[in-house]
Amino acid sequence: MDNTPELDKALSELKKITGMTLEVRTDTPEELENAMTQIRCLTLAYREKYNKNHFLQSLMTDSIPAYDIFERAARLHIEPEAQRILFLVETRNTLDDAVIEILKNLFPSQAKTYLVSMGEKSIVILRPRKASDTIEDINQIAHMIVDTLNMEALTHVQVAYSGSICNLLELPGAFKETSLALRVGKLFYSEQTVFPHNQLGIGRLIYQLPVSICENFLKEIFGSDIPNAFDEETTATINKFFQNNLNIAETSRQLHMHRNTLIYRLEQIEKRTGLDIRRFEDAMTFKIATMVINYLQTERNP
Repeated sequence: MDNTPELDKALSELKKITGMTLEVRTDTPEELENAMTQIRCLTLAYREKYNKNHFLQSLMTDSIPAYDIFERAARLHIEPEAQRILFLVETRNTLDDAVIEILKNLFPSQAKTYLVSMGEKSIVILRPRKASDTIEDINQIAHMIVDTLNMEALTHVQVAYSGSICNLLELPGAFKETSLALRVGKLFYSEQTVFPHNQLGIGRLIYQLPVSICENFLKEIFGSDIPNAFDEETTATINKFFQNNLNIAETSRQLHMHRNTLIYRLEQIEKRTGLDIRRFEDAMTFKIATMVINYLQTERNP
């Protein structure tokens, strides 16, 4: 029985997706219908397994052998050797269609930018890095993502981004790098919304310390009376004081607070912790100690 135009079209689609060339011979209309059904199922299975989103998602989670990466990338028309930047975006609530649509408008697929869902609340933007892109340009793109989703989707997001990725083999490492940056950033610098992979400061060090060392450090500073978290007002005062490099006059001005009121609050902190954060050494110790406390609270209450 001769092939029908529908069968030829289905075989052509299968070859386009899989690279396989099949010959189908049927003797009855029933056999032809069965063959068409099987080819469509095979095409659908390959399309689901080998689509770009699935491929990049599997690649970032180390689910694809290195020897298979370039062959599958070629099949999906993804350039394996290209400079790219990975942005990891995490929303406070579940990702919805509005967020996806806004990101598609910001980063059209024609520009070889890929949007890859990595869970209910996170998505990766894999964007080509232009020769003219500076570090500041990349940082501005991250802030643009935050600001646009905040204004247009009314969604609070935080973004971490990687260094330059030269080829697809480096993608798993870049994803781990940005995932770490996002975790460290949310834990130690929660007031920020953008976390460059190489600007995690002392937060990176604390995050990688064993819990036992952190506990011993706090015992050395506070003894057995380790302070609990401060109230929101006190925390805001401390943060502003540190942001102004321990400058009492500038801090009281920005907080619209009398100088004596600020001094009183700082003295109360000293009574509670034994640390006078008006002195640089005590301020440094206090800052590290509070970061360690936050880290331990997260480890104990994941």
